[in-house]
Amino acid sequence: MTRSPLPAFLVFFVLLFSTLTVAEIKSITLSDDSQAVILFQKFGFSRMGHVTVSASSVSVSSPSYSPTPDSSRLGFILISDELLPQVVREFQQDLYLCILDSHYVVHLFSFRDLSPPPRSQFNQTYPVTHPDEYSLFFVNCVPETKVSMKIRTEMYNLDRNGSKDYSAAGSTQLPALYFIFSLCYLTFLGLWVYLCRNNKQIVQRIHLFMAALLLAKTLDLICAAGLKHYVKVTGTSHGWNVLFYVFRSTTVVLLFTVIVLIGTGWSFLKPKLQEKKTKKKLLMIVIPLQVLANIASVVIGETGPFSEYWVIWNQIFLLADIICCCAIIFAMVWWMCCSLRKSSKTEALAKLTRFRGFYVLVIAYLFFTRIGVFALKVIADYKYEWVSNAAEEIASLAFYILMFYMFRPTARKEYFGVDEEEEAAAEIALKEEEPEL
Repeated sequence: MTRSPLPAFLVFFVLLFSTLTVAEIKSITLSDDSQAVILFQKFGFSRMGHVTVSASSVSVSSPSYSPTPDSSRLGFILISDELLPQVVREFQQDLYLCILDSHYVVHLFSFRDLSPPPRSQFNQTYPVTHPDEYSLFFVNCVPETKVSMKIRTEMYNLDRNGSKDYSAAGSTQLPALYFIFSLCYLTFLGLWVYLCRNNKQIVQRIHLFMAALLLAKTLDLICAAGLKHYVKVTGTSHGWNVLFYVFRSTTVVLLFTVIVLIGTGWSFLKPKLQEKKTKKKLLMIVIPLQVLANIASVVIGETGPFSEYWVIWNQIFLLADIICCCAIIFAMVWWMCCSLRKSSKTEALAKLTRFRGFYVLVIAYLFFTRIGVFALKVIADYKYEWVSNAAEEIASLAFYILMFYMFRPTARKEYFGVDEEEEAAAEIALKEEEPEL
């Protein structure tokens, strides 16, 4: 009886909404892989799209008690997002149907088309005549069969002048988009440095952290523009992916650090209104989790769903990011409640309005960039995939502008009219009144 690839296929049906690897030319090696369905790549084709699949060093092994595998039961197919529901419906009607027999898939080649051993290879380019977003799968419908092979895939669209565009139909605008936003942040950084220089006497350490954040964000977007440009022109990253991951990780860690420091009143409030030990513990939780999330992001970006642990790394990334966001929101709300209770008889009570607005801003930013952007990616047509990226960058820029404006270098009395003597006295009072955490 033919083994049903339905369970693996349903897993990949969910993963189709995930972002896959950055390069559109991929070289992949499989060794003794027995998966029924393997998703290699997802790509949005225009009216002049092409896909090239090269297989070499192909070998198929099965248990000694099994008959010789039918080579026509192993092969490569394309499935469009438009016809994916029909394929799922076919499986619901016949759970033992091999996906290669589906009427809604585009057959590329099976192992029957391979050249004779010992070469056992195949290389063919196929035109994609119907514009849509397609997923490239390898299907193994022979039970207990393991496959080893080297695969090279190449997907691209042709421009009007006939040159290859390796960016998907919805991503070809991303290099220009990221470059424009990098100029916005570079201008922003220049204005921030100018403002800090003109207010040297009142600039605090948090303002330097904020300047470092702007610099990292600018470099992050420049590297993203360079990465997308080289992928678009050549199909590979040419080393830009390394710089991109470095600055993206630095930016995210700095952003969460700045949010935690501002949200817990660092450099702005009386020590009496600060839970210093709790703040340090929060940073010790948030920063390592963000480092872990960024490591997971690198693994996800540089491998693909064909990797054995790709799903696990996706889960690690999502879990770490969600825990960070929840920790920050909970800590800020808890800190504000404690501050209101402790400062009810001081003038600081009126000033906490500024921080309450900041908390709302952070929650709105985290909600939109985690849920709103994902919703845009799901509902938008594949040709407008860049819209979700643009929306995310617009939201980020608006968040940065509002946060930096709210906590720009200004006279200390505009925050909490506290001089150094009051701070020292408050710190002594804090140590005397509150137990060690």
